[in-house]
Amino acid sequence: MPNPVAIDAITSPEIVADLFADCRYIADEGLATAIFLAIQLGKPLLLEGVPGVGKTEAAKATAAILGRDLIRLQCYEGIDAQHALYEWNYQRQLLAIRQAGDQEIDIYDDLFLIPRPLLQSLQSPEQTVLLIDEIDRADHEFEALLLEFLSDFQISIPERGTVRAARQPIVVLTSNRTRELAEALRRRCVYHWIAYPDADREAEIIMARAGDVIQTTARAVARAVGAIRARPLAKPPGISEAVEWANAATILERGGSPWPEAFRRAIGVLIKDEEDLAYMDGEFDLIIEEALA
Repeated sequence: MPNPVAIDAITSPEIVADLFADCRYIADEGLATAIFLAIQLGKPLLLEGVPGVGKTEAAKATAAILGRDLIRLQCYEGIDAQHALYEWNYQRQLLAIRQAGDQEIDIYDDLFLIPRPLLQSLQSPEQTVLLIDEIDRADHEFEALLLEFLSDFQISIPERGTVRAARQPIVVLTSNRTRELAEALRRRCVYHWIAYPDADREAEIIMARAGDVIQTTARAVARAVGAIRARPLAKPPGISEAVEWANAATILERGGSPWPEAFRRAIGVLIKDEEDLAYMDGEFDLIIEEALA
């Protein structure tokens, strides 16, 4: 991991790319530029792309290069303010009331407040990286709440008043684009679409993130995975699965399995859907042969 750098020292997208490389994240020019502008402009960064292209890892790398704590809000269907902002510890409040007897007690003290990710990011004395992961899984009502939060970076707690950010967090939102996000949210963000990498860059990623995978294996995996993604699969493999496949095949090869067989035996770390496995059964050998050629 690189030594944390000050925001003022990040003066170009090229510096972002170099720092990301130190975190074993190979960022292309477009992504490095989007991250650079989001940091320098103080705007949220919206990363969209299919699952497995490295959106969440980009947020983690951003926190790492800046030496910031990463606070993650995982979105899901039905998420509401209570899970994202804060809630009161009602059981602890009731217990305190019983123990206090006739004495006055402030049941809205910090002792009874349970901060959730958005409030945590405001209360932190140091700047944090706030990752709002898979915002497209939340509903439009939550998206509206989030837009209000991003407008002022403050939360109104009826019993306590308004909590404003001690230091405005660096915000990264990710979306798998399972639904369209509101235009108001998009306009507020720096936007970047992360596509699957080409074979050369994916081989570079595999070399950076895998263990003892040799370059020829990394290139073969990258070519094979690209061909597999071109098939109409229900769950195409992501970059992390490609890295795992390269590692698994290398381990099997060292255990005595020849290369084509090692790749086939390790298929369970690459393709994780029964119907996809059945579909690939008749084409897999040809793909591996072409990739190893």
